[in-house]
Amino acid sequence: MGRDGTIIYQEHHRGGFNLVHIKDAGDHTFVTRENNVFTVGDEAGKPWVSLPKGKRVKLSIAEERGRRRAHQGL
Repeated sequence: MGRDGTIIYQEHHRGGFNLVHIKDAGDHTFVTRENNVFTVGDEAGKPWVSLPKGKRVKLSIAEERGRRRAHQGL
């Protein structure tokens, strides 16, 4: 499952993997390898493609568990 966000910073490592820092709509910051990043918009934040609703935010494991329990009535 992918995540959607804004590129904050790029780290360039000679002879290693370049890293990209990304911040999503839920204000979570994460880091991934540059090879795993696919750009779908411009610098102004306007997407070039249609993206799904829900602000495309991946929940943490605890948030996902809480949502599942609330749905089950626990």
